[in-house]
Amino acid sequence: MKPLAYRLRPTEFSEVVGQDHLVGKNGILTKMLETGKYLSFILYGNPGTGKTTIATIFSEKSQLDTYFFNASTDNKAKLMDICNTTTYHNILLIIDEIHRMKSDVQDYLLPFVESGKVTIIGLTALNPYQNINPAVRSRCHLYQVKDLKDEDLKKVIERGKNELDLRFSISDEALDLIIRFSNHEVRSALNLLEATSLVLKDGDLLTPNIVRMVMGMPHLNLDGGEDNYYELLSALQKSIRGSDVHASIHYLGRLLVLGDLESIGRRLMVIVYEDIGLANPNLAPKVYTAYEVAKKVGLPEARIPLANVVIEMALSPKSNSAYLAIDEALNDIKNIDTGVVPPHADNKAIRKNPAIYKYPHDDPGSINEQNYLPLKIKNKKYYNPKDESPYEKALKTRYLEIEKIKKLG
Repeated sequence: MKPLAYRLRPTEFSEVVGQDHLVGKNGILTKMLETGKYLSFILYGNPGTGKTTIATIFSEKSQLDTYFFNASTDNKAKLMDICNTTTYHNILLIIDEIHRMKSDVQDYLLPFVESGKVTIIGLTALNPYQNINPAVRSRCHLYQVKDLKDEDLKKVIERGKNELDLRFSISDEALDLIIRFSNHEVRSALNLLEATSLVLKDGDLLTPNIVRMVMGMPHLNLDGGEDNYYELLSALQKSIRGSDVHASIHYLGRLLVLGDLESIGRRLMVIVYEDIGLANPNLAPKVYTAYEVAKKVGLPEARIPLANVVIEMALSPKSNSAYLAIDEALNDIKNIDTGVVPPHADNKAIRKNPAIYKYPHDDPGSINEQNYLPLKIKNKKYYNPKDESPYEKALKTRYLEIEKIKKLG
């Protein structure tokens, strides 16, 4: 029998989860198919979100002759063979890893796209605004395939459970564990579900321990016998925030045993900006680099760069001034009328009357008395600097100098 993930691969847009903005009733790709007006586009998003599935369904529904081209491995000669078929009719070309398209391939392809003889669907896991050649990007619409939410994965897992011959139930904790271990990828989630079914009998309950056993993961106890992964992440953050280096290393270790490097990395990058912030801004690039190295080398070696930065994070000075500032600003924007941009900060007004804008670089210290907040909140203070670290103490000194000058205005 074919694998569960293969059997459940969507064949209709209605079966695709989490992407209604593209394939829902009013989605742009649905409208292309309904009108028969096919535009070249690029689908970008993380692995496992459904890019290839969406492209395949679009191809089948469009009834265009479709060809597949991998920009990493296929060459110009293959593309020429494909494009030569356009002498008599138009084709659809699905290009995987379009960000890797070589210049000679691109130069040959683009005239066919310009003439409409070739409609392309590009697929990439990278940000197209940064990683795709502007010449290609300008000829395509860019559509993000969003990361799947827990509720999306739960729908897919329920479908998978009903597809299996075995009748069993799944505890909420086991369901959450499957979603986490699958890294929110549909294929991985279904593969794990199918593997767990091999150790179950009719009428059984799928528990977290069974999921861990199938994954080869040890059972860790926390809070009355339940392994709460998110509590471990929270404990790591609180330990770093509290400058307890021993507890920080301990919780890092417990998380490493579970093997989810991505969740650890994401949380560390949040911590370094939320809790350390301007007290030690040079630490943020170190955390990012350590995370990238950890992903590159994998476990068990990944423990070493992560331990290095966690120790430094725990012992670093702390500041949440930036975190508090942006949250207060967002709260104002959502809940009160903050007014309009003042004329001397508004390009349209400045173009009409350039004299209203005083260029700061023309003044001593590159500071002048102009204030840029909307008039309705002109006296609002969002940033309250701390002086508990050398860097933020220097920022505070500079801040006070600027405030003194602006009060003269």
